[in-house]
Amino acid sequence: MSKRTLDTPEDIRFLVDSFYEKVQADDFIGPVFTDVAHVDWSKHLPKMYAFWENIILGNNAYQGHPFRPHLLINQQHTLTLDHFERWLKLFAETLTEHFEGTNAELTRQRARQIALVWNNKFDYINNDSYMSK
Repeated sequence: MSKRTLDTPEDIRFLVDSFYEKVQADDFIGPVFTDVAHVDWSKHLPKMYAFWENIILGNNAYQGHPFRPHLLINQQHTLTLDHFERWLKLFAETLTEHFEGTNAELTRQRARQIALVWNNKFDYINNDSYMSK
């Protein structure tokens, strides 16, 4: 089976659906989505389609603030480097399994950047030693 090039909304929906199948089955980050965030997949997946379409296709499909829901989750269950590394591992595996080409590589790089930046933000938020200075 040939790999997709990740240049259509249909490709992005396939990426998101394939990725979140892995997330839901994962014993480490899956429970964060199901037991902590209580994700309603019928609402979450369309947001993720729009988010990744915006990043990959530049079509301004996503209108929102993606960090805020994660901040709320972090208040209930501390998000750590291990969470972001697992997220990135599953995302990269999904890309490798199903996609090739420039957009796939750019998406891989962008996912790495997102994971790094968000981990740094949560590390800062969760480490209250900065408050004592």
